[in-house]
Amino acid sequence: MSFESEVRSRASRRFKRTSDSGTSVSLFVDTSVWSLALRRDRPAESAETGALGRAIAHGEPLYTTGLILQELLQGFSGPKARERIVDHFSALPLIVPDRTDHIEAAALRNHCRRKGVQIGTIDALFAQLCIRHGLTMLTADDDFRHVAKHAPLEVWAAK
Repeated sequence: MSFESEVRSRASRRFKRTSDSGTSVSLFVDTSVWSLALRRDRPAESAETGALGRAIAHGEPLYTTGLILQELLQGFSGPKARERIVDHFSALPLIVPDRTDHIEAAALRNHCRRKGVQIGTIDALFAQLCIRHGLTMLTADDDFRHVAKHAPLEVWAAK
């Protein structure tokens, strides 16, 4: 089975989600959005941070993984910032990648590279986690939009 057909097969087994009809969408929030939203001086106003705020206010499911928590803790300094981030993230379900996720992330990265799209190792893993778990990626990073053109990655888009 080819990479594309295997990914399409997996995509068809995604969790049930609906659109803006009033029911929730499960979001995987990328580091780029969390960084904007958690700025100490003043959260950056963007479509993505607005979507994150609405998702939190409406109790929509949000997911993360340990690497996003680690990236945020590495990007913010001081014990107050650390404590605040750890506290915020303690309420979020943590997706733990397994061996298959790493194998599929490498296949996704190689597939995208053959299509002329460069994606980093960690971003490929984030994309794979979204595909596997049927999550919509909320990101301010255009790289994921390029990946979505060649893989069944759903990326949130401003309406």
